Amino acid sequence: MSVIVAKWTIDEYHRMINAGILSDHKVELLNGEIVEMSPEGEPHAYCSYEAAEYLMDLLGKSVAVRQAKPITLPNNSEPEPDIAVVQRLGDEYRKHHPYPENIFLLIEYANSSLEKDLEIKSKIYAQAGILEYWVVNLKKQYLVIFREILDGEYATKKTLTTGTIQPLAFPDIDVAVEKIINSQK
Repeated sequence: MSVIVAKWTIDEYHRMINAGILSDHKVELLNGEIVEMSPEGEPHAYCSYEAAEYLMDLLGKSVAVRQAKPITLPNNSEPEPDIAVVQRLGDEYRKHHPYPENIFLLIEYANSSLEKDLEIKSKIYAQAGILEYWVVNLKKQYLVIFREILDGEYATKKTLTTGTIQPLAFPDIDVAVEKIINSQK
């Protein structure tokens, strides 16, 4: 017996949201599938908040740092990354969530969702043309940097525990890895 999964478009997903069908669920749309999101524990909430504050201080008012807000991707996906560094478009975001061309960097914090973030979301983000994607492993305290899209996947994957990294969109900015990981070392 094969299982057939119903696929949804972004428009259908938005209609379900507007009708209140999904109001009792914390979900996101990934490749046309409505997927429940893992509950956010204290370390996850703390680390993602502190990193977002750090990035806001570092990057200033030239960008918007959105926390756990949807982004709209052309592959029938509307995930809610923990941090999205996006163009500052003001009330344009009343009409739509950030599109790939508005996104500089995405960051996910993973405790129980590590496999989904490293495997599924990395492919979704690469296929959508997101040039840089970071995943923080909260359990083991390291940062994975995904870059260089090739054939719909990230061609480079680098793991860091210390040092600095220059985001592709901001090559003159040094981001302290420890501040993103929020390590207690």
